[in-house]
Amino acid sequence: PYRRVLLKLSGETLMASRSFGISAEGCRSVALAVKKLHGQGVEVAIVIGGGNFFRGIQANQFNLGRVAADTMGMLATIMNGVALQQMLDLEGVEACVMTGLDCPKAAESYVCHKAVSYLKEGRVVILVGGTGHAYFTTDTAAALRASEIQADILMKATKVDGVFDKDPLKYPEAKKYETLTYSRALAEKLAVMDA
Repeated sequence: PYRRVLLKLSGETLMASRSFGISAEGCRSVALAVKKLHGQGVEVAIVIGGGNFFRGIQANQFNLGRVAADTMGMLATIMNGVALQQMLDLEGVEACVMTGLDCPKAAESYVCHKAVSYLKEGRVVILVGGTGHAYFTTDTAAALRASEIQADILMKATKVDGVFDKDPLKYPEAKKYETLTYSRALAEKLAVMDA
């Protein structure tokens, strides 16, 4: 029912069974799923995280400032975007990588009207580099880009099937929400996505 979708994927989706980095299996799995959706005539934009390489919240572990740590996280998303674009290309799906963090030799700088033009031409648009600014996560970038490109829906893919009152990977007694309003998610401080 959607004409244009924005998929928010974690970088971990590219790992498959690995504990770090990118695996060909994980990258191919994502590319095939995107190819199927794209093949149904849907315009697809993707925001991908970089947690399979580095998360900005690791700043304290490395004694880094927040800006440096977030920049490293944004660079990780660029690596993931380039890998996914290459796999989509191998699967016969034309895709381009656009970045909010200028890195001209790796990806085209994000410009909203160009992204929309590419989508209308039938390309998958992979949006990386977050917002290009520290202190904002890829969840925030996904919401921002979805609004800018006028996506019909923002879909976030995670490791769990739905939204729970607590992390079901840590707490087997976690209860799944069948329906959930935005205000309730905020009131209950559910960590499914940034506010």
